Amino acid sequence: MSMDAYPIEVAFPDITMHEHSSSGVAYVHTFDSGTPGPHVMINALTHGNEVCGAIVVDQLLRGGLKPRRGRLTLSFANVAAYGRFDPAKPDAARFVDQDFNRVWTAKVLDDTSLMSSELTRARAMRPVIDSVDLLLDLHSMHEKSKPLIVAGPLQKGIDLSVQVGTPATVICDEGHPEGRRMRDYEGFGDPSNMEKNALLIECGQHWEQSAVAVARDTTARFLLLSGVIDEADLPPDWLAPLPPVQHIVRVTQPVVATSMDFRFAAPYTGLEIFADAGSVIGWSNGEAVVTPYDDCMLVMPSLRQLRPGVTVVRLGKIEQTVTRASTGG
Repeated sequence: MSMDAYPIEVAFPDITMHEHSSSGVAYVHTFDSGTPGPHVMINALTHGNEVCGAIVVDQLLRGGLKPRRGRLTLSFANVAAYGRFDPAKPDAARFVDQDFNRVWTAKVLDDTSLMSSELTRARAMRPVIDSVDLLLDLHSMHEKSKPLIVAGPLQKGIDLSVQVGTPATVICDEGHPEGRRMRDYEGFGDPSNMEKNALLIECGQHWEQSAVAVARDTTARFLLLSGVIDEADLPPDWLAPLPPVQHIVRVTQPVVATSMDFRFAAPYTGLEIFADAGSVIGWSNGEAVVTPYDDCMLVMPSLRQLRPGVTVVRLGKIEQTVTRASTGG
């Protein structure tokens, strides 16, 4: 996909003013209300080219948002990758050495024989994240697609997604075989730990203005739901109407390219639903790739990073539909 198809519609904020913080971790700002309540974290720049979250966190910091209850952390994660962003090579700024969102197990973080720019940053942020109760990780997507929640595999993630109420599609999955995401780290991914929970929001295509609106809306709703702030504390016009329904979709399997010879049957943008099992969605090495069951949804199809071993799309089955009586903001 050429950059002509996805123009950069947003300005990348200068976040250097946020480097120094009272937390002692660069670009990680924690504010304590002094009143009992949860520790809530809004995180941006898990990937350096996913700017919508950085716009939101930058705006909240510049606006001086402070919690009324509990603690609030506003953070920029892979700042080194963000600093490398080049509009001519936008995907190169996703990370420096390795994907920051694939290192989140104690075993990996404790293994000092493993070194990378991302591991150094994750280890610096880890003490703060260890104390977080509720995490919202703001992301965006390579391809132009409707926004979605990545809720993880657990019921507590689904429940939190429904409480937040938006975006309209909730994806439940086990993560990535190459490493664990931040949203699944330790207590967030422990079904017995009901005090800790996390959501990852895919707000839209990386550089579209609408992704910023989604990031603002979901951040506002997450903060309000947690109770650390009141609606009067939010910037004006951040809340958008709730979608009338939410689909809860369980990812069952990936479609992995085995060579460079893979193509989709149509220009899919994600969340397409195929009513019948056996529907052809693409071809791999000349052989048809078909849906394995009825009502199969395509989750985040992308050929932008096509190479052997890369997941080009994940397949999901709709498990539940939540309908709301009111769609008001």
